[in-house]
Formats: sequence, C-alpha cells, structure tokens
Amino acid sequence: MSWINSLMARSFGRKPKAAQNAQPNLVFAAPPAVREGAPAKKPLDAAFPRFQSMAGDQLSPRLNDRFASARIKLRSAFTPSQPITDRRMFAGRVDVLTTLIRSIEDQRVHVIMYGERGIGKTSLVHVLTRAAEEARYIVVYCSCGAGSTFDEIFRAVAADVPLLFHSGFAPTADASERGGTLADLLPATVLTPRLVADLFAKLTGTRVLVVLDEFDVCDSPEFRRNIAELIKNLSDRSIRTQLVIAGVAADLTELVEHIPSIRRNIFALQVPKMSATEVNHLVENGEELSGLTYDKAATEFIVFVANGSPYLASLLSHHSGLAAIDKGRTNVAVEDVSLAVDQALTEFRGRISRHSQLQIDHAAKTGVRHVLGVMAGAALFNNGRFDDRDIDALYPSAANAASFKATIEELASRQILLETHEDEYGRGYRFSEEAVLPYLWILAAQKRFLESRKPAATDKPAVPTTPDKAPVAEKAAAEKPADKPAEAAGATPRAAGRP
Repeated sequence: MSWINSLMARSFGRKPKAAQNAQPNLVFAAPPAVREGAPAKKPLDAAFPRFQSMAGDQLSPRLNDRFASARIKLRSAFTPSQPITDRRMFAGRVDVLTTLIRSIEDQRVHVIMYGERGIGKTSLVHVLTRAAEEARYIVVYCSCGAGSTFDEIFRAVAADVPLLFHSGFAPTADASERGGTLADLLPATVLTPRLVADLFAKLTGTRVLVVLDEFDVCDSPEFRRNIAELIKNLSDRSIRTQLVIAGVAADLTELVEHIPSIRRNIFALQVPKMSATEVNHLVENGEELSGLTYDKAATEFIVFVANGSPYLASLLSHHSGLAAIDKGRTNVAVEDVSLAVDQALTEFRGRISRHSQLQIDHAAKTGVRHVLGVMAGAALFNNGRFDDRDIDALYPSAANAASFKATIEELASRQILLETHEDEYGRGYRFSEEAVLPYLWILAAQKRFLESRKPAATDKPAVPTTPDKAPVAEKAAAEKPADKPAEAAGATPRAAGRP
C-alpha cells in the first residue's frame, strides 16, 4: 500500500514518510562569475509594464516613481472620457448654468439642452443636478437607451420618490416609515402620460427633477410623443415635477417631435462651444488639482486646437501632462502638447473607416487636406455642415475662394470625404463620416500653430489667430499666395448654416 500512501500524500500536499526522513544528495551549481566593474542587470520583472496605482486609487507599494502621485492627480484633474461631476473642475459656462437654474426655479419650465457631441452637455447636466440636490430637489437621472420605453423610465423615476412626499400618506404612516415609494402605487398596466401626471400631482413638500440624458439615442416616435404629452400635462396642472432633456442634435425639432403644442412650456438651450477664456480656465483648474504647470505657449496650443471643445481641451491637457511626467517634469511645454496632439490623432484615426483613411491620405498628396481641415473646424459644431458662405468668410480673397469652392464641389460630387446637403438653410456640404471632422481639424490646427511659431524673416515671432477665427489657408492649387486670416481682414466667420 506504500504507493497508495505516496499518491494520497501528494494529493493533499504532504511528503511521503520515506521522503521526510531521506537526506538527498543535493548539488548546487556555483553562481556565474561577475566581472569586476560590470553594471548590475535589472531583473526582467522590473522592466515589465505595471499599473501605477491600486484599484482604490492608492499608490502602488512596488513603485518608487516620485511622479506616481502626480499621475493620480492628473487623472482626476482631466477626465476626457468621462463627464465632469466635480464642481471644482467645471470651467466657464457660469452664465449658461445660471440661465438653466433660473428657468427651472423662477419660470418653472422644462429644459431641453441640445448640441454637438463633445460640447459638454452631460457635464452641464451633472453640475446642474448637484445644484438642485443642494436645494433639496429630488433628482432622478436616467440615461436613455435605444430600447427605452416610457413605462420603464417612469417606473424607475417613481421608485426614487418616497411616499413621504405623497399628500395621501402621513409621515408616520406605516407605508412611509417602511420606506415605500411612489412606485408602490402604480398599476400593473402600461403607464401613460396621464397616469404619471396624476401620480405626481399628489406631490407635496418637495420638487422632482427628472433628467433624461442621451435622449437622441432613443428614436422611438411613441416614446417622444409620450414625453411631449407628459410635459404638457405637468405644465397645465402646475405639478411639482420638471423634466431636463439633453441630447445630440443640430436643432430643437430634431431632438423632440410634436414641439408646437408645448413650445411655451419649455426652455430650449443650444449648448455653445467654449470661449478661449473658458478653455484657459479649464486648463488652470487642472493645474490647481494636478500640481502641474502649463507654459503659456502650451496653453495657447491647447486652446487653439481645442477650438471651443471641452472634450478636446481635456484630452490634450491630459495627454500632454502625462508626456511631461514621462520625461521627469512637472512643467508642460509645447513639445508635450505636440506629442498629445499626435496621440489624439492616432486615436481619432482609429475611429475612421479604412475607406475614408485612404481618401484623407490622397487629399494630403493633392494638397487639399489642409483646406478640408479648415472647413472641418467651421463644421465641427454645426452638425458637420458648411456652405459657400463659410468659405467666403474664411477666405475673403475672391480668387482663392472660387478655387476652393470648385475643389470642394468636385470632392462632394465624387463623394470624397464630402457630400452635398440640402436643408432649410439652402445647399451646403457635410462630411460623410463624423470622426473625420475632428481628425482633419486637429491636423490643420497643429500645422497652423507650429508654423506660426517659426521666426519670420524679420525675426519677429508670428502670432497665431485665435480659435474663434480662421487659420490661414495653404497656397491655392495654382501657386497663388494664401489668403490672409479672416480676422486680419476684419471678417468674423459665420457659424455654418446659420443665417
């Protein structure tokens, strides 16, 4: 049975008795000789990439990196992939936030926020809800999905409102003390706008703010029709519940259907792009929280390329901060922002189809990519649209403007990155792929900014135009000199597609 005992011992991690008493003859190899003065080799594991912090956001005890703490702070200071929830990081938009609060509090209307992707709608919603919660509003945040239904959304809303605030239940009632909610009073049948309005009409002692974010994702006509009907019911009966709706759209009617019947009951706000001052403020906030400092030229570079986009500003600030830390510095320079721009371009290019990538590369060879980049900057916050009036505003010289118009018309007719577009503003152009816009704009903006820093023949440093103005175009195809910037000519580029 010795072999069975040996097997059982192995199974339970014990050595066989014979092995315990044995004294094996072990031979140890001599360590390899080390040459005198030779540098010690780092263990292979030391060079292997590791996470810089633990899951609880504490520093990893394995690291001796004196910049590890700065990395953690930088991640919290700039969050390009996440909305702003910390009011300390909310830059600018004070007037917008004040207007929203007054619309809800003083006018008792429902709010609709709309605008382009990356313009900061969700961040604005989060900061608004924090302000409402401080005022003891009951705030229910719902992110809409493609399959969201009216019944699903408002059963979830009712579940967050305590029965304590229902006029039919005393605070000492058993149902109130047990933590009951308005959802306990809902019927098993599918909810309608009238049933929801009847329920919320019983609210007393509080106000409810229902936030419907990503509203554009749900394209169900029935869902939108029910929301419009609910707004009318709540407004007509002065019920203590208001809606805040946010979504990607070029205009109000694109976001919400059946508007005419409720237009007087809503306040609609198209979220504007940030001013250069506000983007500066965003970078300054990040400096304070991260402990990094951004050179004046580095900040100007970020402001210029961001072009009013809080997403781009945060993305470039984050990447450039990491680039500086990787070099053992807490000071962010232009070269760090340039590396950040290159990284952003790599990220955006990965979101573009292979077909469009090839067209972009061909446009670079033919010398029209920079012109497309300038127009992408004009269309970035106008649903990807621009028209001849934008070209006239950006290129005052009639000769060059005519040349650019002909080039753009040819590209659109051949469906190379562009397509013609007819709408209420007339005939214009749209970029055929959404991800192409920021990619082309960042390429053009980086080129323009870096060229502006090269000393001129008089050894005077060139000053770039502000992001709110147009960059200088490349030379026209016929070897004609580029136009002067619209700013220098006293023209302000018109928002694409706007009268």
